[in-house]
Order: sequence, then structure tokens, then C-alpha cells
Amino acid sequence: MLSKKETMQKPECHGDAQLRNRVTGNCDQRTSSSTQIKHGTMVQRSKSSSSTSSPESARKVHPRPSDKLNPKTINPFGEQSRAPSAFAAIYSKGGIPCRLVHGSVKHRLQWDCPPENLPFDPLLITLAEGLRETKHPYTFVSKEGFRELLLVHGAPEKAVPLLPRLVPVLKAALVHSDDEVFERGLNALVQLSVVVGPSLNDHLKHLLTSLSKRLRDRRFKEPVTNALQKLELHGGSGSLLIIKSKIPTYCSICC
Repeated sequence: MLSKKETMQKPECHGDAQLRNRVTGNCDQRTSSSTQIKHGTMVQRSKSSSSTSSPESARKVHPRPSDKLNPKTINPFGEQSRAPSAFAAIYSKGGIPCRLVHGSVKHRLQWDCPPENLPFDPLLITLAEGLRETKHPYTFVSKEGFRELLLVHGAPEKAVPLLPRLVPVLKAALVHSDDEVFERGLNALVQLSVVVGPSLNDHLKHLLTSLSKRLRDRRFKEPVTNALQKLELHGGSGSLLIIKSKIPTYCSICC
């Protein structure tokens, strides 16, 4: 026979067991939920880590050495945000009768035919328009093609008639905001003055305003001064009067 005290304790033990089961179940659920959260967090971290360590992202964080050599090289396989320029379109269609040859030391141009056999109109003007390009290989093709074309036999007779159309194109390069474009335009202007001589004087005043502005920049004071001296040298006494009228502070090479 069970005592009355033991009989009264049985329901309490049964209730305690149910309570323990509930508590244990809740703990199991919380433990399972916590495990799922931790697992999800680890998966997200793993995805984030894998995306960060991917080769593509690594190239963005750590640029290739070749990117420093040609930082503005155009990518023919990449999506272009803008339509190609007129010069780029002409070059891509074979409208420029020369191609860039990559050398181990320096690049050079290979002409489809001897440059002295080529008409300057409109090739010289097209190359001058290419001086405003900012992408490789257009930058090299335009500046080197312009220079080599002016070196051919009979260049003065071919270039002088083109000056009314050629000078505005050079002016566009001289007023360009890109410093490298300005430098290419300045070199092209000096090369042209060597070939056409005093014939450039009638158009010189249209180019001196941009040169005067660049003289105020210490970075370009020396190259612009050298260019003005060469313009005076090849343009004669008439060029000096024009230069002094636009740039009174200019000191003649005859001083």
C-alpha cells in the first residue's frame, strides 16, 4: 500500500515531466534556429569571400603591370560607352594608309605605299584631327603619321594650299583641356611651320591666344616659349610682329 503522501506526489512528477519536455523542446528549437542562423551567416561570408577573391575582382583591386604602360589603351572587346570618333572610324575602316607596328623598343608606322605618293588632301587634315584622340593606337598613329607625311619630298607645295582648313584643326588641339593633346598639337604646329615657313604667318594670329594662356602655366612655359621661337625662326620678321601683338612679353630670338 502506498502512503497518502506518495499518492499525492505522482501527479506532480507527471507534470514536471511534461514541463521538462516542453523546456527541452523549446531549447532544441532555439538550438536548431541558432544553428541555422550560424550556418546562413557562414554561407554568406563564404560567398562574400569567394566573390572578393575571384580573379576578376582581384584584377580590379590589383591592376596588371601592363595597365600602367598603356593606361589609356582602348579595349576592342569591351563595351564602348560612346560611339567611336571620326578618326577612329576612318582608321578602323582602313582609311588611313598606314598601320602601327609594335616593336620591342619603340613603335613605328608601316605605310601601305610610300608616303610621298600619297595625296595630302584630305590625309594630312585627317591626321591633324586625330591629334585630339586620347586612346592608343590612335594617338600614336595621328602624331607620327602627321610628322612623317610632312617629311616627304614636295611637302611644302602640298601643305600650303591646305592651311585654311588645317589651322582650325590644329587650333582645336591647342585649346583642348587634355594636356597631352595640347602637347601633340604644339609639336604639330612647329613641324608645320618648318615646312610652310612664312606662309603660316597669315594664320598665326588664330593660334596665339591659346599659346598665351598656356604660357601662364609653369609646366608649359618652356615648351611654349621654344615653340614661339621656332615659329619666329621659320616665319621671319613678319612672324615676330604678329607674336608680339598677341604676346607682348615674348622675347625675340634676335635679342
